[in-house]
Amino acid sequence: MRRLRKVITSILCVLGVLTGDLTVPAAGAGTAVPDRWGFAFVNTPNGVPTLARQAGSWPPGPVVSILTPAGGPTYVRFPRLATTGGVAHVTAVSPRPEWCQVLRWGPSGADLLVAVRCHRYGGAPVTVPFTVLFEESVPPMEVVDGKAFGYVHHDGVAVVSRANSAAGENTVTAGPAGTWDVLMPGLGTARRTGGLQVTAVDPERPARCKVAAWTSTVAGQSVRVRCHDAADTPVGTGWTLTYQRERAITGAALPSENFAYTFDNLPDDAGPYSPRPGGISHNSRGAVNTVRSAGAGLRLVTFPQVGGLLDHVQVTAYGPGPEYCNLPAPWNTGALAVTVRGVACYNGLVRTAQAFMVTYASAG
Repeated sequence: MRRLRKVITSILCVLGVLTGDLTVPAAGAGTAVPDRWGFAFVNTPNGVPTLARQAGSWPPGPVVSILTPAGGPTYVRFPRLATTGGVAHVTAVSPRPEWCQVLRWGPSGADLLVAVRCHRYGGAPVTVPFTVLFEESVPPMEVVDGKAFGYVHHDGVAVVSRANSAAGENTVTAGPAGTWDVLMPGLGTARRTGGLQVTAVDPERPARCKVAAWTSTVAGQSVRVRCHDAADTPVGTGWTLTYQRERAITGAALPSENFAYTFDNLPDDAGPYSPRPGGISHNSRGAVNTVRSAGAGLRLVTFPQVGGLLDHVQVTAYGPGPEYCNLPAPWNTGALAVTVRGVACYNGLVRTAQAFMVTYASAG
């Protein structure tokens, strides 16, 4: 109890940082500091979430802590990760039509606070479990043997932070309302290869974002981001996007040896099947990832040979419409295999067959 009081007092002292404006470095700025990353499965509204599913680049000893004041939002405290750059992603873990979004993040002394709010379809706020990931990479990051990594944090108007392992400058072009086209030069492939995650960032209103379209040429990766509000109307909001290719979603300088990602681009296929082309479904141990139906609008994803605790999952819906996806329950890690049971996608309140991307990483 004494430890919990200390955690709550410490976080309350810095809530003002996250309810005001953050000072953000110029887009693309970077200094010679180590990569920062951390993740957690937030299965408690207050205190310390499960130790089996949190890890980060901080030294041994500190742990992630959580505070949810009355009325929310939920504050996730990552130890020793203080920064104003990088990107954050969240995924709701709920059996209902609900999603989570990032409100903002910023430093609290030596730590990093990420503010998260979750919503039931229609916009009502709810407190549900969720997975949260933060990552900041700094140049130089090299493309080695085809491995690549990049991200963008866009505030709805301009790029706030970005990273590109080929030293290219990621650009964002606004399209129709709620739509942006992202180009990641130097990370291209002759056909789609790699994986993507997108998350809404909005401190004022319910919003959710997804990958609306994705093409690749040898010049770069081209990704369309589309965001919707609680009424399924396209909306101008902030968002984060991360691209990974044969590299863990953490993007750390010393990447995990156990990670996988896949793109369920045939959501009507009862399976089990392995998504094609092969580049959109990667397993760091060379095993074959599979996807199969687990019921209407519900998919079961298996990542063999990479499982180990201190692990993490993120999910992003794919397609131009307002559909969204979450995890109805925590994933299962055992006997080296990871089973995501499963991924649920919704159109409004109804589960529906929908393409999605899912990524897994283990720090164990």
